[in-house]
Amino acid sequence: MQHATAASVLGNFDDASFDYFGVHSRFFKRDDKFFVETDGPDGKLATFEVKYTFGIDPLQQYLIEFPDGRVQALSIAWDSRPKNQGGQHWFHLYPNEEIKHDDVLHWTRLNQNWNFMCAECHSTGVQKNYEAANDRFHTTWTEISVGCEACHGKGSRHVDWAHNQRSWFGKDDDPRKGLAVFLNERDGVTWHPDPKTGNPQRSIAAAVTRREVETCGLCHARRGEFSEDWVPGQPLSDTHVVSLLARGLYHADGQMRDEVYNYSPFKQSKMFAAGVTCSDCHEPHAAKLRAPGNGVCLQCHASDKYEIASHNRHEGVTPAVTCASCHMPVSTYMVVDKRHDHSLRIPRPDLSAKLGTPNACNNCHTDKSAQWAADTIERWHGPVRKGFQNYAEAFQASWTDRSDAAALLAVVAASPTAPAIARASALSELHSRVSPANIELARKGLADPDPMVRVAALDMLDGLPGDRIWPLVSPLLSDSSRGVRIRAVSVLAAVPAASQPASDRAAFERASAEFVAAQRLNADRPEARSALGNFYARRGLTTDAESEYKAALRLSPQYTPAAINLADLYRQLGRDGEGESVLRTAITSSRQDGGLHHALGLTLIRQKRPNDALSEFQTASELEPDRSRYAYVYAVALHSSGRVGESIEVLKTNLVRHPDDRDSLSALVTFSRDSGNIGAALEYAERLSRLLPNDRELNHLTDDLRARLK
Repeated sequence: MQHATAASVLGNFDDASFDYFGVHSRFFKRDDKFFVETDGPDGKLATFEVKYTFGIDPLQQYLIEFPDGRVQALSIAWDSRPKNQGGQHWFHLYPNEEIKHDDVLHWTRLNQNWNFMCAECHSTGVQKNYEAANDRFHTTWTEISVGCEACHGKGSRHVDWAHNQRSWFGKDDDPRKGLAVFLNERDGVTWHPDPKTGNPQRSIAAAVTRREVETCGLCHARRGEFSEDWVPGQPLSDTHVVSLLARGLYHADGQMRDEVYNYSPFKQSKMFAAGVTCSDCHEPHAAKLRAPGNGVCLQCHASDKYEIASHNRHEGVTPAVTCASCHMPVSTYMVVDKRHDHSLRIPRPDLSAKLGTPNACNNCHTDKSAQWAADTIERWHGPVRKGFQNYAEAFQASWTDRSDAAALLAVVAASPTAPAIARASALSELHSRVSPANIELARKGLADPDPMVRVAALDMLDGLPGDRIWPLVSPLLSDSSRGVRIRAVSVLAAVPAASQPASDRAAFERASAEFVAAQRLNADRPEARSALGNFYARRGLTTDAESEYKAALRLSPQYTPAAINLADLYRQLGRDGEGESVLRTAITSSRQDGGLHHALGLTLIRQKRPNDALSEFQTASELEPDRSRYAYVYAVALHSSGRVGESIEVLKTNLVRHPDDRDSLSALVTFSRDSGNIGAALEYAERLSRLLPNDRELNHLTDDLRARLK
């Protein structure tokens, strides 16, 4: 980030123009200042001064400051690549969809806000300073761009040390050079080949959480900040929520899908498990690789084993196939920004054929099928696949609601060789599948040395009765990691103070204060206001909860969870009429959200307006067919209104998409039996029995249906 000057601005501001879905934007200079005429927050053309530049290569964005302290990132960016590489022109970051002025992705809206979205990583010593009462920012920094203190902490002692080196009266021999954080984990480390495998081994075992990786992760992770007290080298989970391997962000095998950066992909890698750290490959001060091309890998991996035709199978290919081509495939973000996947994985076209995940082979061989690539790999290397990241099927099963999802996730969560982030993700995915059979996984996760795993174990337990899990969770109210403490208190929030053991109350109150402070830091975001509303609601502080939900909706009328949560709060208070009003207002801003229509349908049912509710349930199921619950509720509503045939058809269609949906199968058993179709009822009962083999009541019902059919 830099001030906008003739030296820093790369884009063409010589009265250049750019057209985007009917909006004609113009870039020009006046009195040595830079301006853009484009659509503003009301959708009308207006002129804005560019105050700062953002980035250099391969693109540069421009920041515009508003009177309330907001700094917003313009979505029209400059392609700074050379012309012969397709650069030197203006382009829009969302070229294929029209982003209007009322969309959260519009450059004037929440998700293009520098103060929250960008500042922490692109400047040094940032203090957001959001003033919630007046909805204003007073954001400050110690350095406008990324400086030494971003990675090494406060530098005054280092400056003193440097001055001391010039002293005539004896030099300061501090081995840390006065640095607050000394990233020296590579000192004294050597890599030598394992005599059995030929693969390199680290001479010193690496720590579970490593100062350098955590420091780089601050800006190279998909994460959300909840405290500005981060110190370089400390675990990122102490001050940030790190995104797990979640649907939409990652492919099922852990390859990056959305813009997730490098931290979590790298922590999945065999390299990380072996002890490799960021600066083994990257020279941090020059921002370059340690060696050109394959040289960075051949620092450790023997060239006579890996840089040969029998390994890469692409000898003589132009352009040359590199290690990164196969093991670090590229995805493009922000239209022109190519980034390598740092999970450093063995290509698995066999998984692509089975699960639809991408693979490096077909990234190049686009004219061939994944099965062709899988067959080729098998011909070269035999039928056994030895990939390190062996959890694709478990996450795919979870994301598609397969009946074996819990069992597969349990294997990942319990695996001593699975990366910590994969184990954490599996625990989090088990949240909706907690059972006596897997509760021990959560117990072990709560004691894991990696705070990310401890947080995920708490995710798994969230929603269980607080009084039952208090003995399990309450010790984590005093955990060494703030991220663990605030997650623990949110899990236990519904337990009244009178029901808490006296010895735990002080820790609960301290963690509660930390949770509230974490949300207050992000009071400019509807997510934080809604999370605080949920916390207050669970604590029984309904007035405070209502205030937070309303604040979230003022910040973003499109933030549907706040509307749904507020309507549910009104349900608890017997104010369903107000809940209906909230949901209908939200629908005008977010018509395509099935959750709003589903919630409205439930509200109308409580008001004894089943015909109106039926329409909302139908809309919800049509908008989000992947949500099996919506189709099930719609079918039950149809059945209640006497439209039995339609109800059964809706359930059948739902089973095509979700063949293991127990609610739909159970309803089909009952509806088919009651309509006289005993054969169909038995078929569905037998399918359900295969999913619930130990359900005595279901087994009795199945036997009864068999008897009736005879």
